[in-house]
Amino acid sequence: MIVIVNYGLGNLASIKNMFKKIGAESIISSDLEVIGNAEKLLLPGVGAFDNGMTHINDLGFRQILNKKVMEDKVPILGICLGMQLLTRSSEEGQLEGLGWIDAKCDKFNFESIETDTKLRVPHMGWNEVNIQNNQTLFKGFEQGDAAFYFVHSYHVVCENEADIMGMTPYGYEFVSVIQKDNIFGAQFHPEKSHKYGMRLLKNFVDIDPKSFNKL
Repeated sequence: MIVIVNYGLGNLASIKNMFKKIGAESIISSDLEVIGNAEKLLLPGVGAFDNGMTHINDLGFRQILNKKVMEDKVPILGICLGMQLLTRSSEEGQLEGLGWIDAKCDKFNFESIETDTKLRVPHMGWNEVNIQNNQTLFKGFEQGDAAFYFVHSYHVVCENEADIMGMTPYGYEFVSVIQKDNIFGAQFHPEKSHKYGMRLLKNFVDIDPKSFNKL
């Protein structure tokens, strides 16, 4: 069972509907016992970094998420803010992130970029993803065949290049997809990305939850 973690932020119903379209069973829950029994987790999120971490901490989710992800090696996919919360910190706030990915989140800064048109923040709309690794989330995708819907003002900066699965151009290339072992993150909204989002979520569904047990 895929559990969509309900910590008060995110397009929960849209995500569940997308899973239903691809024939995958999922449940939206804030129940610690349900989360504790999950075979896979999806961490959604919209809004500010500190607000997201405050909800996770206040609801007592941090301990159970740490156990599921770091000890039990359950696959987790963070999307949009959910991806950013996987990192250590963000320029947007003061609170510590979950810290599973050695990375931080920076705000888009185009002061040193020369472009023909003014780049707006937030980065909003459809954009491509340049695939760095197509073994898991991008399995079956061809280079140039990955376009997704973005809405964000901050982006992840990884310390380890090996954690980067996808890059996206917006003034400069930024990290848009990450993976470290059983931990996955996508900066875009797959639930708003039509056939591309469906294909990516299907790849997440198809991941064997036991494949990371020996890590």
